[in-house]
Amino acid sequence: MLALICGSGALPAKVAQAQPEFPLVCAMAGSVPDALDVDLTFRLETLGTLLIELGHHGVTDVCLCGAIDRPVLDPNALDEHTKPLVPLIAGALGAGDDGALRAIMGLFEQTGFTVRAAHELAPDLVAQPGVLSEKWPDAQMRKDAKLGADVLAALAPMDVGQACVTGGGQLLGMETIGGTDFLLAHLPQTPLRKHGVLIKGPKLGQDTRADMPTIGPDTILAVIKAELAGIVIDAGDVIVLEPDRCVELANNADIVLWARSGE
Repeated sequence: MLALICGSGALPAKVAQAQPEFPLVCAMAGSVPDALDVDLTFRLETLGTLLIELGHHGVTDVCLCGAIDRPVLDPNALDEHTKPLVPLIAGALGAGDDGALRAIMGLFEQTGFTVRAAHELAPDLVAQPGVLSEKWPDAQMRKDAKLGADVLAALAPMDVGQACVTGGGQLLGMETIGGTDFLLAHLPQTPLRKHGVLIKGPKLGQDTRADMPTIGPDTILAVIKAELAGIVIDAGDVIVLEPDRCVELANNADIVLWARSGE
């Protein structure tokens, strides 16, 4: 049996709907997924109890999906089954995003569960290569896309983010702890913004089983609001939620939506 360990957003419901047997839905308190009834709610301080409950429900596989803000561990709220896990949890919270997720996935694996990726369970969500919008990237945007990909690759060892904005041959912004929305809302006021493009893809060497980059209609709207010229995502390595709606929004705003295959 499959259990979804959910954060917020639309991805958990898309994964659940793609399964032949509806999974057990488990959500971290404060990160309820869209359009899904939650079977089990847990906190970081009760993670040990969750692992036991999953076994009682006959769960064999788990999928971590959805957005979760990094929680703060409250020592006073720890239950008896989670106290032995505190060193591992504390180490995970002190690591970068990818390191933290690797540690949490390792905990599930050590307990006997198989960790499944969202894109493995719902492969139709993954972007296929090609220009999805009516508008095509020009020569400068192609150069800026290459620059953005190079920046993300160079900064991968720092585990800082999955996105950046480039334009006119310049790096205009880099995703950090605030995420893509924060990046787009705080770009510098420069004439290069009208040529800018959001570049999004996994970090080099990133374990994408729990954190494959994802875009959806909200991403398109944020790019439009930031007055950028387009979005470039890594084909095969980025999940696109509601792709038809994303294409419609991009076309209505006359911006580029391109799933780049690395050329």
